[in-house]
Amino acid sequence: MPEPDWLLWAREVQAVAQSGLAFTRDPYDVERYQALTALAARMMAASDPSAGNADTLHRLFAAETGYATPKVDVRGAVFDRQGRLLMVRELADQGRWTLPGGWADVNQTASECAEREVAEESGYSVRASKLALVHDRGRQGHHPTGPFSIYKLFFLCELLDDTPDPAAAANIETSEARFFGEGEIPQDLSTGRVLSHQIARLFVHRAHPELPTEFD
Repeated sequence: MPEPDWLLWAREVQAVAQSGLAFTRDPYDVERYQALTALAARMMAASDPSAGNADTLHRLFAAETGYATPKVDVRGAVFDRQGRLLMVRELADQGRWTLPGGWADVNQTASECAEREVAEESGYSVRASKLALVHDRGRQGHHPTGPFSIYKLFFLCELLDDTPDPAAAANIETSEARFFGEGEIPQDLSTGRVLSHQIARLFVHRAHPELPTEFD
């Protein structure tokens, strides 16, 4: 399902306001862009109470500075020798299953971020071998929706060690890591992070590494 129009409009108003504040030197324009920031927060709070109240969203938007660009989420698709996919239970989403991953960090390449996230959330050391999918989160049907535009990068990763580091596996983000065959993928996915059709495409890319990166 596509994201609702009101969310696209509120997100765009916030982005216009943020970028305007980054470049304007006119004090009157500053006030206008600040008013747009507050308006975007009220629009989102009124249309989706689960996103937070207007004051909370206003503070969230006000903390964003510079030219507005999408945020970047990275995911590692790690397959073992039997062709099973590594998944982790996400504590922030009631233990639902997802691919290890998270926000990209500064001073690291996207692939390094994916490798780090896998190590932190599962204990496995991996090497990213292919960028399989580049998805706009809003175009894929992720739920719940969010206040910001997000690009999701899915990397195929090779296991460097069959045994996870127990110290790294004990973390505050995930409660379990397990490999699943293509017909064994859990139904209770953390759909804000990964969707079943994305997992299906990753199995295809694993079987056919010559395929080009898929995007949008």
